[in-house]
Amino acid sequence: MLLRTHAAIWLNPGTGGKLGRLLISSVRRASVAVGLVLVAVIAPSPAALARGREPQMRVLLLENNRVSLRSDGAQPLRVQGLPGGERRPQRLQLSLQGARLTATVDGRSMRLASSTLVTVQNDDPRGIWLGEHRYRGVLRISGRGGTLRVVNSLGVETYLASVVGSEMPHRWPLAALQAQAVAARTYALKQRSRGGAWDVKATVASQVYRGVESETPSTRKAVASTRSLVLVHGDRLIDAVFHSSSGGVTEASGMVWRRQHPYLVSVPDHDQHSPVHRWEQRFDSAGLRQRLPETGGLQAVEVLSRSGSGRVREARLRGPRGSLVLSGGELRKRLGLKSTLVNFEMVTATASPGSRIDRITASVARQRVARPPLLVPPPPVLVSKTSVRRWSAGGLQLLVKGQGYGHGVGMSQWGAHGLAEQGVHFRSILRHYYRGAEVVPYQPHHDLSLALKPPTKPLWRDMPVSPFGTVSLSSATPFQ
Repeated sequence: MLLRTHAAIWLNPGTGGKLGRLLISSVRRASVAVGLVLVAVIAPSPAALARGREPQMRVLLLENNRVSLRSDGAQPLRVQGLPGGERRPQRLQLSLQGARLTATVDGRSMRLASSTLVTVQNDDPRGIWLGEHRYRGVLRISGRGGTLRVVNSLGVETYLASVVGSEMPHRWPLAALQAQAVAARTYALKQRSRGGAWDVKATVASQVYRGVESETPSTRKAVASTRSLVLVHGDRLIDAVFHSSSGGVTEASGMVWRRQHPYLVSVPDHDQHSPVHRWEQRFDSAGLRQRLPETGGLQAVEVLSRSGSGRVREARLRGPRGSLVLSGGELRKRLGLKSTLVNFEMVTATASPGSRIDRITASVARQRVARPPLLVPPPPVLVSKTSVRRWSAGGLQLLVKGQGYGHGVGMSQWGAHGLAEQGVHFRSILRHYYRGAEVVPYQPHHDLSLALKPPTKPLWRDMPVSPFGTVSLSSATPFQ
């Protein structure tokens, strides 16, 4: 009751006459004093607040039997998990041979239990060297499972500044970089809390993350200006997959994977200026025998089915030793194709392999191709209606004519570039490729695995925290 009366007086100081106003003034001064004491006691440091508010990512950097770490400049490493407590060396090497784990600290070696968890961090903003790359945050190295595993733990916003620069050229228009930041943030947060020792890999198996070297002012700006923004559908994080270039039309998720998401449908792309919009690849008989040992080479390709966008869904390959039915994804992997939006031809082996596509790619990359109006379907996909191509092995090659690069589902990075060049806002770019999805600030209930946990209320809900200084955000809010 006292608290309610106090709150009523605080919010409405005009009540109670002169005596009331004197009482209010006294209560205010006392409240401010008590409040300052409480803030001094319970308020965390800015760094602790940032860690508490910003979701953390665990990125698998390396799995190897040997790991080499070093500091950058005079700032030493802070290493925990070694005998004798925390150490501050300039260099640390770990080697695992069988069950024998050896640590070399500034040239001095020591034996460790193979189950030892070594934690490395420092206060240098330039990060920690791991091989040829530098990383921010904390590096955790364990030897369980017969190999050394290095996992980088850091805030998602810091992680994204490198991901955007690793996935896209940093000189691309800001709207394209912003679209990439939102898609990458959504993808990363959806991978968290799924169990295991890490959330994502640093490779194309998840999304590329190369550490400090891939951060630039433009990628940091793209991340900071979209801070906490994610893509949701039905109030849940979407599978915000993306690829390099679709070749004119993106693919529906159900045509590539088992599940058809309502927001991952086939849409016209705007990647006609992409250097991989059209490409060619040749295979001689020796190369085909090596790639298709079950059939002993290739005598015929029969495309059994295509998706609505023209991509190969299933094909039968026939050779001297028999036939083999492959899905489009398996065919792409076997032959090392850029995509499954392909057509097959028999050609003579007179031209040098790759020379024509090299010329085409270089020519397209140099040209400033006029782009179609916004959101207008591109020209028809150039795939053959004839499903069977046959030839004898002597003096002939398999010519694959293709379009695009990647699985073709979700956002096309070259298409995002094309739209951004025309002045399209990053939100419109995302809505084009992820149909029906909304761009909103991230909330824990957007992730079903986190929604089942008891909610936690942040200490200061309205305080923005940025690892790169203060940024004025008109379209984003801090993590809640």
